Amino acid sequence: MPEAAALSRTRLARLLEEGAVRVDGAVVREAKARVVGGELIEIVLPEACESHMAPEAIVLAVVHEDDDLIVINKPAGMVVHPAPGSPEGTLVNALLHHCGNSLSGVGGAKRPGIVHRIDKDTSGLLVVAKSDAAHQGLAAQFEAHSVERVYAAVVHGVPDASDPRLRGVRGVSFEPGNILRIASHLARHRTDRQRQAVQFEGGRHAVTRVRVTETFGAPPAAALVECWLETGRTHQIRVHLAHVGHGLIGDPVYGGRRRLSDKALPEGGAEAARGFARQALHAAVLGFVHPVSGQALRFEAPLPADMAALIAALRG
Repeated sequence: MPEAAALSRTRLARLLEEGAVRVDGAVVREAKARVVGGELIEIVLPEACESHMAPEAIVLAVVHEDDDLIVINKPAGMVVHPAPGSPEGTLVNALLHHCGNSLSGVGGAKRPGIVHRIDKDTSGLLVVAKSDAAHQGLAAQFEAHSVERVYAAVVHGVPDASDPRLRGVRGVSFEPGNILRIASHLARHRTDRQRQAVQFEGGRHAVTRVRVTETFGAPPAAALVECWLETGRTHQIRVHLAHVGHGLIGDPVYGGRRRLSDKALPEGGAEAARGFARQALHAAVLGFVHPVSGQALRFEAPLPADMAALIAALRG
């Protein structure tokens, strides 16, 4: 297939099953059908059908939009895609309403192409495809780990190279500039299938880099960090930081029972941390090459109000 057709192997397989492929005029439904050369192969692409998901008039913070893609600054609390337990009110429902007829069809349906996700209670930048060409191009960049993704997080303790404890944690190393590198495999937890767990055999390879940008308290009891994703696995930052003993403030799943001491922080700081209602994680930077124009794009989203207020309280 020519690249301009922007048809994935999955879409082609579906078209075969639907009888949309002819070889020398005869319908072929099997990918295993033999060809010897010289045959005329025709693929009839049906009009994009309407999505089964309902559009909803939900206000979106649009950072960038063109004919092929849209970049959204997602608020905490919004699920990206409808699923059992979250059938409506999702980012996809909002995009169906916002984009309307500008969706040219992804995988044969008029729907947004989700190429990556961020957790419900994580805020920040997300790029979504509006066309098949953009969907394939973006998916290829995420698969190649060439997309720039930087997160801001507030963590318990300070993941600093001066801490000798970290040197003994499996999967941990330090790079120039006091950058903490965490490398492991991630897989579903053996007993809690809603969680991910660090493994070193099996699972999927995952690498996170962390740099401290500010510390809070005397002695420091918490820190604002930048996290770079080399890979993008489910809950990766949350799991990796918990693995090294610096779980996210407010994380109900991986944060553990660790609590900040009132004595170590300015007045109100520890209370603000205890009352923070979600994991303190924000997708702050997103950079990639436009899959159609080839232009390098980079976007930044400021901290949301709740994280900014938390940091202000920790600073005192």
